[in-house]
Amino acid sequence: MDKFIIRGGHPLSGDVHISGAKNAVLPIMAATLITPGHFILRNVPDLRDTRTMRKLLEIIGAKVEFSNGVMKIDTTTCNNPVAPYEVVKTMRASFDVLGPLASRFRYAKVSLPGGCAWGPRPVDLHLKAMKALGTEVTLEEGYIVVKGAARGADINFEISSVGATKNALMAAVKAKGKTVIQNAACEPEISALIDFLTALGADITGQDSTRLCITGVQELRNELDFTIIPDRIEAGTFLITNLLLGGEIRLHAVNPGHLSIVLNKLQEAGSELEISGNSILAKSGAGIRPVNITTAPYPGFPTDLQAQWMALMSRATGDSIIIDEIYRDRFTHVAELNRLGAKIKLEQNVAIVEGVSQLAGAPVMSTDIRASASLIIAALAATGVTEVSRIYHIDRGYEKIETKLKNIGADIERVST
Repeated sequence: MDKFIIRGGHPLSGDVHISGAKNAVLPIMAATLITPGHFILRNVPDLRDTRTMRKLLEIIGAKVEFSNGVMKIDTTTCNNPVAPYEVVKTMRASFDVLGPLASRFRYAKVSLPGGCAWGPRPVDLHLKAMKALGTEVTLEEGYIVVKGAARGADINFEISSVGATKNALMAAVKAKGKTVIQNAACEPEISALIDFLTALGADITGQDSTRLCITGVQELRNELDFTIIPDRIEAGTFLITNLLLGGEIRLHAVNPGHLSIVLNKLQEAGSELEISGNSILAKSGAGIRPVNITTAPYPGFPTDLQAQWMALMSRATGDSIIIDEIYRDRFTHVAELNRLGAKIKLEQNVAIVEGVSQLAGAPVMSTDIRASASLIIAALAATGVTEVSRIYHIDRGYEKIETKLKNIGADIERVST
């Protein structure tokens, strides 16, 4: 099992090329199952999660080639609408195949999901959407089984759910009649999925809003060449890291429009940002000012940057409050950050962070993708040496993170144990 050895205290300098978005490419890979065809996806990050989704597509019967950021998917031979427990338990996004399989085969058998180690993340909204579309939904030995043809319906989500919005969209594009999704998620990754589906010939209106209208079509195109959007969470992670460590970096191949609230918060905290097209020049200011954040659905502050922001605030010149309203128990990183010398108190879903003058290296353990990022950030700012174990989590969501960090001056080494 690999670990990172990190020697902190080195300011950053240089250029970072942002990879394609993990949370965009996974549902788009799943969406290729909706219709038999040949698809080319570009700017695909080489991640543990994209490799897992590739494996799942191949189990279903697709032929997949992947090299140098280009993925070619042939779904004409798919004949097994089953997502087995052995795969789904390792990555929650595997559940994205539920809607596509139900759409194409009028049958889907998908294991209940796994993935990150923190907290319950129920799929009840996914199942309510499938039932609203007129399919029969049952639970059989840990598998969700969906049977029957989907029909247009009104779907009203009690809370905004990215996952449920994805599955409802993909199940509805070929359903007979009109489907209206109220309180739909409107994250950039949902918009990217809609771009992919409409390029295939789907009839979807209301993009970038919380009300989506889908008029079912009988057939979709059987080929498409599509480019994945930049990863806004990776971009935010590098910008946070730069402010914490001090220095000057330029991000390339980024969409600043997807990061508006994060950029505003970074500037409040002391970062100097220059935005030009698809690049961001970030310079650290004098010290880190304490800035409170509360996570919220897009365009609010993303829950996937909550842990990284906490690492930043651990060195602020004052106290800050971090509230997670999306995943209220997403705080496994608190104890590990405190091992590095941070002073963080947790009261339910509220973290009170007392800024300290210095962090110190120590052995720490990753528990999920974003917690891993927060520990790496904190370790890079700490004195001495930090060992970060269980880094297979970070490999799920960040492409070659140690290489990118080394290229801008960080002292980080991957070691096999």
